[in-house]
Amino acid sequence: MERDARRPGGRPWSFDREAAVETAMLLFWRHGYEGVSVGDLTKAIGIAPPSLYAAFGSKAGLYRAALARYEEMPGRLDLSAVAAAGSLPEAVRLLLEGAVAAVTHRERERGCMVSSGLVACHPDHAALAREAGERREALRRRIAQSLAAFAPPDRAERLARHLSAAMQGISIQARDGASREDLQEIVEEVVAGVAARAAAGA
Repeated sequence: MERDARRPGGRPWSFDREAAVETAMLLFWRHGYEGVSVGDLTKAIGIAPPSLYAAFGSKAGLYRAALARYEEMPGRLDLSAVAAAGSLPEAVRLLLEGAVAAVTHRERERGCMVSSGLVACHPDHAALAREAGERREALRRRIAQSLAAFAPPDRAERLARHLSAAMQGISIQARDGASREDLQEIVEEVVAGVAARAAAGA
């Protein structure tokens, strides 16, 4: 058990903080924020509630730490791969196929923790829901930036919103058990539509 991490006052934690965040991330990813209680977290981590509050301030604080860990995970959607595309349809294909791979990884939970997180919640958790929405909006902006090399700015912005919606749907369907083959059909339909518009000069 790790005892090197320190509390703000300088005393060592009595548990592995990084492992606790990892465990919480998996629980929140699998069950959502409201589907995981403080009791679930403390039981899984192996600590008492006072230790959780001392380390993270609240369940919400631990959730934020878990989201940050999730966004740093290897194998997450890599927008830099889009730069290798030779055309807009190819860029869209790389983006969506990367999204499918990310939400159907055999060794992980299915779906995207950010895409499906706190889409609907109790009013008490409105601040967390806003933060989740801001993370999704930040991803949409990064998608638009990645497409800017292949389309005018206004077209890239519109397409980024369309692709963000498609990716969110892909995440939800992955959670519902859709196979990679099923999700690839969505990719093909979206790419075909983008290619048709590009061919028409739209």
